[in-house]
Amino acid sequence: MRKYKVEDIKGVIALPPTPATEGAMNPKVKNTIDVDETKRMVEVLIRDGVDGIAVNGTLGEMATLTKREWRLFARTVVETAKKINPNIPIFIGATTLNTRDTLERIGYLVDELKHYGIFLGRPMWCEMSPETMVQFYKEITDVYPEISIMLYDNPEAFKGPIPTKVYKELSEKIPQVIAAKYVAITPKFREDIKAVGENIRILPLEVDWLQAYTMFPNLIRGAWSSSAACGPEPVIALRNAIFKNDLETARWLTDRIAWTYETFLAFKDFKEFSRYNIPIEKARFNEAGYIRAGPPRSPYTYLPKEYEEGAREAGRRWRILVREVIDKGLVKK
Repeated sequence: MRKYKVEDIKGVIALPPTPATEGAMNPKVKNTIDVDETKRMVEVLIRDGVDGIAVNGTLGEMATLTKREWRLFARTVVETAKKINPNIPIFIGATTLNTRDTLERIGYLVDELKHYGIFLGRPMWCEMSPETMVQFYKEITDVYPEISIMLYDNPEAFKGPIPTKVYKELSEKIPQVIAAKYVAITPKFREDIKAVGENIRILPLEVDWLQAYTMFPNLIRGAWSSSAACGPEPVIALRNAIFKNDLETARWLTDRIAWTYETFLAFKDFKEFSRYNIPIEKARFNEAGYIRAGPPRSPYTYLPKEYEEGAREAGRRWRILVREVIDKGLVKK
């Protein structure tokens, strides 16, 4: 697979889970990767129209996979995608607690799989200063200058957001950074967009896509979506409406997507959601039924019943929305 450029990052970037075997909650189990479902997951996402895939963030359980499991999953994703569409952008998560372990994982992707798309947060045991953030990404790209990086900007996971001045410095000095998964539309969002311009593709969540697009129509060309793993049709339809500048349809879709999130903890209390991100997302994906996500892995297996039901209801609502979108003829099936 080739190195990606900023202009390659457009449309719907799906963030799916790492499918787990039935016994994955047991910490004694050594291999929890459901290889067959991983292959099917990549196949159906590409077949149904997503424009890119990023794996092994938080809900993708980067924190709970052994190195052996991560390698198996990464190889399965890369090889499956290559068979179906070798040009589709695929970003594999390589975030660890330190630079050397991250470089080792990137080395596996580059040297053994010949894959160059990296989904990369930053070490988070100690909160990084702005200077350390820039140094981290520079050290990574000094060793592997051929890679393309999608930043993982999650303020809960990494003890704070990427500061605007860091975005600016990365955009000016490290051309390998081409995209960023962005959490929410806040006042800082405007400053970050202005700081990176056309050098880094900022990707809002799909429910924020229309708002971000109306603010910066020439710069917001795509969005990330974990909900695409519940069935990508609503987000594909939203992409098509925005690309056609059909704002009426885009508003309807955005409102309906927001409706699916009404019972989802992430949209009530993001800090609390971040404590249960993995099992909540697994419950939602499994209820939606598009992907067999399987159970969460230890230690993130406990989930309060009320949060679980809210997630399952969100999955059921997404199924309803998929049917609405198909019935309206907004996507081809």
